[in-house]
Amino acid sequence: MTSFGGTLFDDREHADRADAPLAVRMRPTTVAEVVGQSAALAEGSPLRSLLTGGVRGAVSVVLWGPPGTGKTTLATLVSRESGRVFTELSAVTAGVKDVRRVIDEARDRLRLQEIGTVLFVDEVHRFSKSQQDALLPAVENGWVTLIAATTENPSFSVIAPLLSRSIVVTLQPLTDADVEHVLRRAIDHERGLGGSVQVTDEAIEFLVRTSGGDARRGLTALDAASTSGAAVIDLTTVESAVQHAAVRYDRDGDQHYDVISAFIKSVRGSDPDAALHYLARMLEAGEDPRFVARRLMILASEDIGMADPSVLQTATAAAHSVALIGMPEARIVLAQATVHAALAPKSNSVYRGIDAAIADVRAGRIGTVPSHLRDAHYPGAAALGHGQDYIYPHDVPGGVAEADYLPEELRGVRYYEPTEHGAEARWADIARRLQERRRGESTDA
Repeated sequence: MTSFGGTLFDDREHADRADAPLAVRMRPTTVAEVVGQSAALAEGSPLRSLLTGGVRGAVSVVLWGPPGTGKTTLATLVSRESGRVFTELSAVTAGVKDVRRVIDEARDRLRLQEIGTVLFVDEVHRFSKSQQDALLPAVENGWVTLIAATTENPSFSVIAPLLSRSIVVTLQPLTDADVEHVLRRAIDHERGLGGSVQVTDEAIEFLVRTSGGDARRGLTALDAASTSGAAVIDLTTVESAVQHAAVRYDRDGDQHYDVISAFIKSVRGSDPDAALHYLARMLEAGEDPRFVARRLMILASEDIGMADPSVLQTATAAAHSVALIGMPEARIVLAQATVHAALAPKSNSVYRGIDAAIADVRAGRIGTVPSHLRDAHYPGAAALGHGQDYIYPHDVPGGVAEADYLPEELRGVRYYEPTEHGAEARWADIARRLQERRRGESTDA
């Protein structure tokens, strides 16, 4: 737990120390220095009003966004701009007693000195229900301006009473251009490296790529590289500093797309060894593991589909696991999902089916909804024949009625054309028999 017993200027003194980490020294001291959060800081937005004094009293805010997007920075800026004392609690180390002690101090400070407190809770999603409950009295009574930071969806990670009393502000991941701007500013700014070293474009591109949208990670790597004593920081210096292999993935922006393309095509081609190779290259280069997990989920439906529906479950579970545990353990989860997807039988029937249906809709082949399928519940619908002659499938033997469901103009069109690969062979047989029953052609008992 960290607690500053004064305003943010105490933190500024720490930031001004020559031995302070570069990421701390370069923390924005004004709203104008904040990078990449134009939507959250737009004129008239709740967060902007809080920063500029447009909000009176204590207001609670939940900052939701990926690491390195400025959650701590925004909390400290609120403290600086409002003249409130800044107190920080880490959800990893603080217990209920720590929460209550800080709240008691804030309440006394407000009552005796009329000085407010910004209570910053980092990783609030790690707080238990009882710990979050302990924050409620301070929020309800306005003893603190609570700013809680989380990388998890607050709808699931923050208790409802606390969430209902807070403004949720979503912070966007920093773009490569944002991270590059932060790095170049740190190289030249007097609070940073002050222009004492030169950094090659190749080295900056590497730092941007390995940061994964996390400005703090990029600054930390740059800080480590600057301690080498070299007047020029090149790619070799940066690679040595961050202990990453020099793979082409990092040296050319186009290689980012080439490697993910090779990964997907290796899985599609049922080669688990090649797929693991490209997965390793991405992870070692600092690729966001959540990006890889999202690609696996898409691939599970696009290239495997009904040939093995369980792959989508595996990929989705992997995505959740990656979000919960992070690197380096996430590599194991992603490897399992990758191997499962690579070994599974392949089918793109679902992908082709939905695209064919969308193509027809866009081309105007939509037809008229059959009258027996229309809603018959609103006034006057029955008189128009809506719902008439509809056969309730549960009322017929086998649960499949002899009926047409497509518009008459599309009668007989097939969008889903199953393959005979893996489990889809069984689904192909089921689809054929269901079609026969709907047409009254089935001879099944």
